[in-house]
Amino acid sequence: MAIPRIHCELKLGPGAQFSLAPDAAQHVAKSLRLKAGDAIVVFDGRGGEYDATLTRIDRDRVDVKVGPFRDGVEEPVLVLGLVQGLPEADKMDWIIQKATELGIAWIQPVVCERSVVRLSGERAERREAHWRRVAVAAAEQCGRTRVPEVRPTLGYMNWIAVPTDVPRWLLSPDAPAVTAHAPAPSPLELVIGPEGGLAERERSLALDRGFESVSLGPRILRTETASIVALSAIHALWGDFQGTGPGSRL
Repeated sequence: MAIPRIHCELKLGPGAQFSLAPDAAQHVAKSLRLKAGDAIVVFDGRGGEYDATLTRIDRDRVDVKVGPFRDGVEEPVLVLGLVQGLPEADKMDWIIQKATELGIAWIQPVVCERSVVRLSGERAERREAHWRRVAVAAAEQCGRTRVPEVRPTLGYMNWIAVPTDVPRWLLSPDAPAVTAHAPAPSPLELVIGPEGGLAERERSLALDRGFESVSLGPRILRTETASIVALSAIHALWGDFQGTGPGSRL
């Protein structure tokens, strides 16, 4: 059985002793049914991880003693971000989970003209907090030592008005294929619309601002499929899947 990995908000160091946050404590004690003396791995998202030992498990408290540091799995060679038009239902959970496993650096949710889900205010904050927990759980599972940033939800027009030097690829079925592109720049941001894609004015505005339009082949992919295929293709062509990066593994 693999040693469980737990993300901690505290800044960690060898010899530190602390109590796990309530959600992590419940996961360790009730879901994993670990006991005092069991080994775990802890990481704080700043890079690297630590061997650790559970020193106390009570009904409402789990204490940990931190052991030696190790580098852990390297982050991807390419720094990739995802701008995701809000999809329906729980599709965003799946997208964040899989994008985290594939090494995404940040995720920007945007409310597009064709988004069925509309988030703002406290409702948006609750969903963002949930999505961050999804990203943490995915990082714990896949061996990453950094948790991707889930940025505050923005309306498409507010998001596109923010200046950036990061190149952006706009996924579109009628554009040149990713496979025909020169090596992907890094950092790079992938822009994917919701169900039904971006509205024409959203797409035109993006192209006017210098976004590059690329496709993933002749078939029209669902929004929850497109991001995963794009990340996988980019890694296969120029990143970790080639086996050239220090963190490469299949």
